[in-house]
Amino acid sequence: MIGYNNKIEPFYLPRIDVQEVDEKYVLLIWVPAGVNRPYNVRERVTAGNQSPCRWYVRSGTNTIEAKGEVLDELREMANRTPFDERGNENIELTDISRALVLDYLQTVNSRLVAGFEQLSLSELLSQMDLLVGPIERQLVKNVAAMMFCKNPAKFFPTTQVDIVIFPEGCVRNPNNMIEVPKIVGPVPDMIKQALDYIRTNVIKKRIIKQKDKAESITFFNYPYQAIEEAVVNALYHRDYQEREPVEITIEPDKISILSYAGPDRSISIDAIQKAERLKSRRYRNRRLGDYLKELKLSEGRGTGIPTIQDELRRNGSGTAVIETNEERSYFLIEIPCREGFEDEPLNGTINGTINGTINGTINYDIKERESDVLAVIANSPNIKKGELAERLNVAIRTLSRSIQILSSEPYSLIEYHGAKKTGGYVLTERGEAYIKSLK
Repeated sequence: MIGYNNKIEPFYLPRIDVQEVDEKYVLLIWVPAGVNRPYNVRERVTAGNQSPCRWYVRSGTNTIEAKGEVLDELREMANRTPFDERGNENIELTDISRALVLDYLQTVNSRLVAGFEQLSLSELLSQMDLLVGPIERQLVKNVAAMMFCKNPAKFFPTTQVDIVIFPEGCVRNPNNMIEVPKIVGPVPDMIKQALDYIRTNVIKKRIIKQKDKAESITFFNYPYQAIEEAVVNALYHRDYQEREPVEITIEPDKISILSYAGPDRSISIDAIQKAERLKSRRYRNRRLGDYLKELKLSEGRGTGIPTIQDELRRNGSGTAVIETNEERSYFLIEIPCREGFEDEPLNGTINGTINGTINGTINYDIKERESDVLAVIANSPNIKKGELAERLNVAIRTLSRSIQILSSEPYSLIEYHGAKKTGGYVLTERGEAYIKSLK
């Protein structure tokens, strides 16, 4: 089997198992559709590597060589299936978190929330069009793991965001470097954590009072919406088959965001150099983009770069610069710092929510809404999300953001405890210690 597998290009590994049927052992060879199709094989597999390669398709009960229009159609069929829409035989239903699915459905006000408890996970994913293949062997689509798996790096290695700060610049003093703990998790969570860090630690506002005028002039070193668009684009358009993280480098004069792979070849080099509008005819992760749009994290339709440049112009900043290579193996966007902020020191705190440590105890900078959530949970352990939202008089979507912040690092102040139907939110040991420190 290994010898025959090596005669398939690109390399393909079918699944093999031994099953007992009617008191006899049967070798089962399962050959699901591969993510790198179309595949070719030697015309005569027993003739060594001298035999020419051919592409084959099924026609009724026969196997025939794919030629001409049939071969073109085969290639087009593979090209029309974005990576995130392809089934992945390595993803099991148990890898998908029902809690993350429910949180998403509540955020977008889906009708599936009403019958959520009565539906199995398989039925939910099927209704959300996240399964592919025959009923006997349905595969979970890649996008399901990107959105609803707590550790998508299990299937897409090095799916993470790395943030590095060079307080004096990477050229001037590359040895003076601050590495933020890597950001991992579902794609929406990585986007939010990266943006929270930059918003709290990096973005600064300046207000200038004008003489003889009531209005003040307000501007920022980096307009938040420009950074948001760049971070979302990096995680939306990255190639999840590449074993490279999204890298965010922060220097006194710019923020650089690097992702792999580069822009589609349907986008001309001239358009890339102009950095005004990159309109692709093909999207690497079209379905992921739809989810991000529903979560209000992306607008889609090629508006990302124009939004970045418009926000920079309104802020009085220079224009962003885009860089790639002829192979389109990477995408680098550099967002300049507005003039007048370059000499201000860069913060090096983690995730922008830790002010410092006093005698080993973390000082948290909790916003008012999150403080209210903590107070209610402290007084009513095991409270459910619906009741919590009702007491605070906030929407489920708003509450979900606060819960996400408080339950993840660097906070980890609350957690869901118990079964899905009978459990609720409680304080962690860290949360209890924080509440005591306030008294």
